[in-house]
Amino acid sequence: MLKLLNNRWFLFSILALTWGSSFILVKKSLLAFSPYEIGAIRVAVSGLILGIIGFPAIFKMPRKTLFWVVVAGFFGNFLPMFLFPIAQQEVSSSLAGILDALFPIFVLAFGFLLFGIKSTVTQVFGGVVGFLGAASLIYFSEANSEDSQFWYAMLVVLAGASYAVNALVIKERIPDLTSIKLTAAVFSFWSIPSFIILFFTGFFQNFELTPERTEAMGYLGILSVFGTAVAMFLYYKLIQNTSPVFASSVSYLLPIVAVMWGILDGEEFTLWYIVGGVLILIGIYMIREKKEKLL
Repeated sequence: MLKLLNNRWFLFSILALTWGSSFILVKKSLLAFSPYEIGAIRVAVSGLILGIIGFPAIFKMPRKTLFWVVVAGFFGNFLPMFLFPIAQQEVSSSLAGILDALFPIFVLAFGFLLFGIKSTVTQVFGGVVGFLGAASLIYFSEANSEDSQFWYAMLVVLAGASYAVNALVIKERIPDLTSIKLTAAVFSFWSIPSFIILFFTGFFQNFELTPERTEAMGYLGILSVFGTAVAMFLYYKLIQNTSPVFASSVSYLLPIVAVMWGILDGEEFTLWYIVGGVLILIGIYMIREKKEKLL
């Protein structure tokens, strides 16, 4: 098992499956819970599971390391957990999964802007192609119709940008912290504001176990444990074993998984999903690392 956890392609495949499935799980959870409850529960449950490791790790960290852990946690483990369910009130799970594929393009852009990581002309062109794909997808999809809102789709894009900052901070500022301690620490810290949010949403005071909420709770439980805590552990390990660009390349498969779940759930699938998705994937391919860096 330990050998598998050190195999980048094993981690890559599991991440694509779990994260690609998270969009449909968010959609099902929204049938009984508010977006704020979903986001807070995901972080709070993960914090409870990992707290026995996370809090001791936090107290032993140097202040500088703790600062970057908190920053990484906000952008990768806290903010996106709320952005996705808020967006998916108006955006289909398929479209959300495709737009989230912009993640590695943001890694490229922020890597240069924040850390001075230089890119090739081909990579820059790939970033432009990817953004054109996203723009066409948003403009010609339901995100630009009377039944939905453009800004909800942009929340998915913002979540991808947030994940990019998280990946770069982990690689550039906290590379020596083990993946399990990093995962446990960020969820433990951000579970505290998550419990506060749950309190103010009235989740504890007005909790009622109806059949609808019981079913949604099952989806949310799977999302919290596997799509959040376990997936983040594997993701952080993949970043530390490879690089933010390679780890973000999980976006190649993530939209495929998301779209398959969406089609099975009866969501509309248009030609523009294919056009926009293909342009985004071409962009990701162009910004990939050179082959020798991945071996």
